[in-house]
Amino acid sequence: MANKDLVPTVGAWVLENTHRALLFATGGRWPQQLAGMPTLELHVTGRSSGERRSTLLTAPIIEDGSVVLVASKGGHSDHPQWYKNLVVNPEVEITIDGVTEAMVARTATGDERAELWTRITGKFKNYAGYQANTDREIPVVVCEPAG
Repeated sequence: MANKDLVPTVGAWVLENTHRALLFATGGRWPQQLAGMPTLELHVTGRSSGERRSTLLTAPIIEDGSVVLVASKGGHSDHPQWYKNLVVNPEVEITIDGVTEAMVARTATGDERAELWTRITGKFKNYAGYQANTDREIPVVVCEPAG
């Protein structure tokens, strides 16, 4: 791991595990938002193991039945594991407020990505900072109801 990746890696671990502990301690009641964004649990299938993997994330955009996620990993030089998994297995589940829904994930591209990125960074400046810290283009993921 490159030195510049140490802070995003440790930060992501601390955030996820603190969030899980707080949800456990409050029976899932808190926190329902972080940094002004709704929290959710994303369930993916491991690309190598085939096992169910879950991670806690925030969603900068939830509208019209779709959920938009940002694979920022805090500006890390590599994509998060959850993103690598959903690229291979786009059938995911998302749990929000205790309700789990089957969804299909895809990476936004072109004009759609540009429009979503402008909306996201206009409201949540931290994502622009993450992009400035990495050479990779941070993926924007659109999850839509399955079926």
